[in-house]
Amino acid sequence: MKKDILSMTLEELTSEIVALGQPKFKAKQIYRWLHKAFVDDFSQMSDISLELRRILDDNFVIFKCAIEKKLISEYDGTIKYLFRLHDGEYIESVLMKYKYGYTVCVSSQVGCRMGCTFCASTLSGVVRSLSTSEILSQVYAISRDNSIRVSHVVMMGMGEPFDNYDNVLKFLKMITDENGVNISMRHISVSTCGIIPMIYKIMEENMQFTLSISLHAPNNDLRTSMMPVNKKYPVEELIEACRKYTLNTSRRISFEYSLVYGVNDTKECAEELAKLLKGMLCHINLIPVNEVDETGCKKSSPERVKRFADILSSKGFAVTVRRELGADINAACGQLRRSVQNN
Repeated sequence: MKKDILSMTLEELTSEIVALGQPKFKAKQIYRWLHKAFVDDFSQMSDISLELRRILDDNFVIFKCAIEKKLISEYDGTIKYLFRLHDGEYIESVLMKYKYGYTVCVSSQVGCRMGCTFCASTLSGVVRSLSTSEILSQVYAISRDNSIRVSHVVMMGMGEPFDNYDNVLKFLKMITDENGVNISMRHISVSTCGIIPMIYKIMEENMQFTLSISLHAPNNDLRTSMMPVNKKYPVEELIEACRKYTLNTSRRISFEYSLVYGVNDTKECAEELAKLLKGMLCHINLIPVNEVDETGCKKSSPERVKRFADILSSKGFAVTVRRELGADINAACGQLRRSVQNN
């Protein structure tokens, strides 16, 4: 069976190349083609001999993301990609342009097992986790398609990153490798719905990415009704883990809070959220929920969003309301894949 070459670190690739009887320096050449030039076929490695390219093709495979569909927003230029994987499954990624550069939102799984009531990604459950190469390939395919350098990555697409911990950890190490794309760790955000053991585990890595917690409710009853994962990892235990994380890493946590009309966007919820997070090194990102027919969730009105934000700001919290990028192309994760599934 051919080996997944794109998931190999430079050290791992060097061992493989030497084992094939090739000079050690060839590994760095090949790695550069894969992780700087973003080639997806060995034939494109023009400064490598035909014989070595044949050897590579005989022993390895480059798992790539093939563009199945591409939607460009007329409002803000946001681009949503539906990628087809080597086994015929589909995932989604989004390219967003900001003043500071280009951000790619990547998926970590095909589907999601978490069951959050407001999210389209989870409606059909999880099929499988992505390999490290499949996560990397989303960034590489988008960079190649647009002839750009991606400066920021957010792991907020389909799937729960900490449900695919090992491959996500390796992705973080490889995407920040100076021999590859070399994105600053401080320009990466990883979002989790609150898998507490994995929060403690990644805390020991002492990485400088931004940890984003999908909170969405200030108490157990409400959060459990929206996010079944709360039954296993209740709010008070999650917040304790977050406080320890900030103390150990000195990194501010970002709390994601999707506002659903009449459910979690009340004045009372805002007051309770402020009490829950009091004294923590954190930022609160309010997200007007994306309306998906199957979920029945309604977007909070601008007036209610402002009231919620004002209450938190008055308590001394750093609060932002996420820009609604790509609204005309269903840029929320899971919606495009679901449209293909339903056809």
